Amino acid sequence: MSKVLIPLAQGCEEIEAVTMIDLLRRGQISVTTAGLETQLSPVKAARGTQLLPDTTLDEALQDDYDMIALPGGLPGADNLNDDERIIQLVQKMAAADKYICAICAAPRVLARAGVLEGKRATSYPGTLDTMDIAGMTYTGAAVTVDGRIITGRGPGPAMDFALALIEALGGTALKHSVEQPLLRD
Repeated sequence: MSKVLIPLAQGCEEIEAVTMIDLLRRGQISVTTAGLETQLSPVKAARGTQLLPDTTLDEALQDDYDMIALPGGLPGADNLNDDERIIQLVQKMAAADKYICAICAAPRVLARAGVLEGKRATSYPGTLDTMDIAGMTYTGAAVTVDGRIITGRGPGPAMDFALALIEALGGTALKHSVEQPLLRD
């Protein structure tokens, strides 16, 4: 079974976080949510929704994952970007050819970690498209997949982004088995 780490930072975008968690778990993919604080405590998302992580990031880092998926939102993406443990984990996972995924403003974390050079990527407008990243092509698409890097534009395409994560880990048949009961047009 594939294992995914979703770090939850104070001020994260709840639509993105909850959509990823929900859809990945519908696909029978193991998801661990981890708060950045040293003690397990609720994360107050950008619109005030309280999310209770499964564990702390320090505890989660004792395990290995096939994918890291970063929800955006502000100041959530900034909080992820300012956490050296997240930057180091993104770099480590990229070096190990694992999936590195981020949506909305969170692709700036991938930029800081240096994993977007020479890649195609998307983000919330005004995030990556204003950065000078060597060889990166900003697509502006709802979801962009470039090898093991998956990026999403924002809350609206959160379901498409989560389904792309499922497809990357489990294939098209698994993606369709999760998507069909959602009754998407």
